[in-house]
Amino acid sequence: MQYWNRTIIIRGNGAGMRVLLVEDDRMIGEAIVSALKDAAYAVDWVRDGMAALTAVESQDYDVVLLDLGLPGKDGFEALRSIRAKGNPVPLLIITARDALEDRLRGLDGGADDYVLKPFEMAELLARMRAVVRRKGGAAGPLLDNGELSLDPVTREAAIGGHAIRLSSREFSLLLALMVRPGAILSRPELESRIYGWNEEVESNAVEYLIHALRKKLGSAAIKNVRGVGWMVNKEK
Repeated sequence: MQYWNRTIIIRGNGAGMRVLLVEDDRMIGEAIVSALKDAAYAVDWVRDGMAALTAVESQDYDVVLLDLGLPGKDGFEALRSIRAKGNPVPLLIITARDALEDRLRGLDGGADDYVLKPFEMAELLARMRAVVRRKGGAAGPLLDNGELSLDPVTREAAIGGHAIRLSSREFSLLLALMVRPGAILSRPELESRIYGWNEEVESNAVEYLIHALRKKLGSAAIKNVRGVGWMVNKEK
């Protein structure tokens, strides 16, 4: 199914990261947002280039999906402004413009990939995972700190040789920790990887999810630094 089909459901493939979607077409935007949320992404959606620049300056994103035909400041201008400020966020252009000149202009302007509409959501998700891995210096999808591993494709964790299935939000939270092993993430930082702008943050959601993960993975899998946040160990 292609991106404009509102019934599309993509499950089990999500990266559980925070995405900025820049798309002015309401029907396309709604379909992509729905599919990304089903795939365990937190999604913020804006509809013009200026709003995109405001968003990337105020929020850290794991990936940006940028249309070219935007009102006001178009996608090329937005891309140029983002890169001119030294922002290295992984960025994919999503557009119906298939001319070689446009593709070269986008890639040479700093885009990490160029995806032509119409596209299958499964392909877009795979391309998103690939650019995030490349930016992070990883060739493969598996995250492993020597004690615990996490597969963003299957959304399964493994510890002691046992595969463990996670819920969407359990996966989102654990992924946020696994991509930065050894780093302490606060409650707001973890919440930003679970919820988008228009989603209500549930009280004690982070603590509840960490409790659920520890029940599945063992109490030592996620460490609490009292008054600061949570972390997983660095790779051994």
